[in-house]
Amino acid sequence: MSAPMSDLVSAGAAVNPGDTIDAATAIDTERGPGRGRRFNASDLVGPFIVFVAFLAFWEYMHRDGMRRFFDKPGFLVPSPVTVIDQGFLDGTVRGQLIDGLGWTLYAMVIGFALSIVIGTIIAVLMAQARWIERSFYPYLVALQAVPVLAIVPLIQSVFGGGLGSRIFVCVMISIFPIVTNTLFGLTGIDASHHDLFSLRHASRMTRLRKLQFPAAMPSIFTGYRISAGLAVIGVVVGEQFFREGSKPGLGVLVEQFRQKARFPQVYAGLISIAVLGIVVFLLFGWLSRKVVGHWYEATRRT
Repeated sequence: MSAPMSDLVSAGAAVNPGDTIDAATAIDTERGPGRGRRFNASDLVGPFIVFVAFLAFWEYMHRDGMRRFFDKPGFLVPSPVTVIDQGFLDGTVRGQLIDGLGWTLYAMVIGFALSIVIGTIIAVLMAQARWIERSFYPYLVALQAVPVLAIVPLIQSVFGGGLGSRIFVCVMISIFPIVTNTLFGLTGIDASHHDLFSLRHASRMTRLRKLQFPAAMPSIFTGYRISAGLAVIGVVVGEQFFREGSKPGLGVLVEQFRQKARFPQVYAGLISIAVLGIVVFLLFGWLSRKVVGHWYEATRRT
């Protein structure tokens, strides 16, 4: 990504004084139109083989593996057919899972949106000066390192035992990758790119808007993809600890099923959580390709 901008710097005499420089536009102009990604049969065959192998391993653990390796009864790992029959095909359980999925998704969207806004603001501030970065970073690391279980009483006393606490745990778990990846993208730009903007006497805001943010988009979306999965984990963990109110998310349902030893329903809830995590991860991967896929080199591999 540095070569095209370096060429622009060396050809600075050709740039008119009144022009504005957009990093992504300049790079896109130099590279030309991106190539579409070709479909490869291995994109489907590989995942299908792994999925079949996983189901076979799951069935083996139900029939013989739990007793052979752990000396535990097989009903602790119900077969995939039983999970589908008693979990997803049962109308009552399916309704509970759909309602729980709705509340989990609701809390995750709010928590993840807060993580994006707060994390981006913190990253921008840290990118402005080294002393600001050194002031914020230790507390971010400490927040990431503190176990949720250790501060459950504090969270409950501040936010209560319902939806607010779940959202706080979601933000607490998912904000760190957003800050670190955004900061890396904003500060990891080649010096020659900054020199070009200095030659044009660009303001700090113009530099941030026209150079740093466009060039940082691949790193920013990498942080989003990581944090999207962590946001799901954060909400489910929050639901495990804070179960008050009339909003039983998937975490609450899984715990209720476990207490009643309804293991097929427990696995159905876990599968629903896993599918939600995969969907949000793929969603931000798709958004990343839409935003930067036409010019960012790493997204144009065949």
